[in-house]
Amino acid sequence: MDVYSVNKVGALLEGNSYPGRGIILGNTADGKKRVAAYFIMGRSVNSRNRVFIEECDGIRTEAKDPALMKDPHLIIYHPVREIDNDLIVTNGDQTDTAYEFLKEGKSWVSALRTRCFEDDGPNWTPRISGLLNADGSYKLAILKAADREGTKCARFFFEYPALNGLGHFLHTYVKDGNPVIPTFQGEPERVEIADDIDAFTEEIWNNLDSNNKISLFVRYTDNESGKYEQRIINKNN
Repeated sequence: MDVYSVNKVGALLEGNSYPGRGIILGNTADGKKRVAAYFIMGRSVNSRNRVFIEECDGIRTEAKDPALMKDPHLIIYHPVREIDNDLIVTNGDQTDTAYEFLKEGKSWVSALRTRCFEDDGPNWTPRISGLLNADGSYKLAILKAADREGTKCARFFFEYPALNGLGHFLHTYVKDGNPVIPTFQGEPERVEIADDIDAFTEEIWNNLDSNNKISLFVRYTDNESGKYEQRIINKNN
């Protein structure tokens, strides 16, 4: 077993009908850019009725058709926010928690220690979070139920240095399930990061399940200038 093997993101997504929501952080193979990607999926009408909207400091989710929105709880939030030269990426309103802690000079870990998994039993969807630093290093975390009843929260934190061409992929679920969806297990998966933003965006989007995918965000930031380019794809456009 080669623990240092690197996967294609598309190969990990292909044939998996429901990995849920996913974060990918890493660096391009040429070492010139740092990369963040985030996607959402959904099975219910309420979850599928969403789009990504660009904000001055990141993106937010919004109901495509407000008349169809039954409950904004857990599905309307800011997945991506900038603070200084860092980028926060999460699958819930813990984005704002992390932002406020960092703004006050506190740590990203201490922010997430105040949060828990989502209150959507019996699935107890994990809260996944990432922080992409200006030097290309990054952190990932997953907060998940410690037991079937959701009585306690287990928190896992990972820190990675910048390595050319390498990223890590963390998603909420292993795959679809009934009646309970199995939550992600183990360390975030090692994945290749392409130099070209469009190629990487297409690799992710084209391999997400066509029925369940909703939106995708990808940003490439130049390490020298700090300038970025990004792509946003909404199935509901």
